[in-house]
Amino acid sequence: MLFSEYAADVQRHIAEFSQCSLLVTSELTADMRTEQIGLLKGILTFVDGSVLFFKEYLDFRTTIEKKMYSFHYQDAQAVLRFRYDNAAHKPDLGFQDHKHTPKTTVQSVGPDLADVMNEIANYLTGS
Repeated sequence: MLFSEYAADVQRHIAEFSQCSLLVTSELTADMRTEQIGLLKGILTFVDGSVLFFKEYLDFRTTIEKKMYSFHYQDAQAVLRFRYDNAAHKPDLGFQDHKHTPKTTVQSVGPDLADVMNEIANYLTGS
């Protein structure tokens, strides 16, 4: 897969998600470093004023490798609801992929944007 194909897939997923009327605005920036390496960033605003800020630095040379990612979701008052990332911590957490909530940080699997958007949709609809 090429970085441009991945970015196009993300754009399509955002467009499909906007059909459910939970998404108000979206911004997406794709910074292609090579055909197989790039940085994808975006901001999604939802009907309740909550916002998802995301970024992924991706390398497709051998497999899809997320060198760096962050999916930061906050409410309309800018209070953290959750954040997935793989940033190093000091002191070390003992694992790379993790999820922050207002009360804790736990090990997680590195999600895709689609997974995060579905988690937000479930939150917004009470599912």
